[in-house]
Amino acid sequence: MITAGDFKKGSTFEMDGQVYTVIEFMHVKPGKGAAFVRTKLKNVVTGAVIEKSFSPTEKFPEAVIERKEMQYLYNDGTLYYFMDTQTYDQVPLNYEKVEDAIKYLKENMNAIIKFYKGEAFSVEPPTFVELEVVETEPGVRGDTATNAMKPATVETGATFMVPLFINQGDVIRIDTRTGEYMSRV
Repeated sequence: MITAGDFKKGSTFEMDGQVYTVIEFMHVKPGKGAAFVRTKLKNVVTGAVIEKSFSPTEKFPEAVIERKEMQYLYNDGTLYYFMDTQTYDQVPLNYEKVEDAIKYLKENMNAIIKFYKGEAFSVEPPTFVELEVVETEPGVRGDTATNAMKPATVETGATFMVPLFINQGDVIRIDTRTGEYMSRV
């Protein structure tokens, strides 16, 4: 059990049948009345963010989120298959669970799969990925007066904004936390 007074950033707990992680917290001691804990919570399954206040003595069951590194194998049109590299077990996930990460993943790439009570609920891609540009307009020579960007489609099918000097066939590094171009590899 975890009490609201013991909340820290990143604490996970169960409340009303849902699992939440603490994004922000603040202990408030007003001049009049009882102290309370003001929090910003994120539902780990749906991603919804809520703000809620608690009494510091309220207790909640602690939730254990398991993080496992798995290899992305393939997609059969409806399901995306990931393999545990230690046990070789395969886990099929539907699009809703992988939609944020799949644009960064190509086959045989490793990703972190998050599990709660043995059920996979989210995929986290590596922080930086290197992907080949398969389609982009040719850069215009001499157009460097501004920090101009153009769209480029990479091998996973996702489109990112890149500088004008990037051409088809170049391999680029992308920060998956922001979805921004970092550098040419």
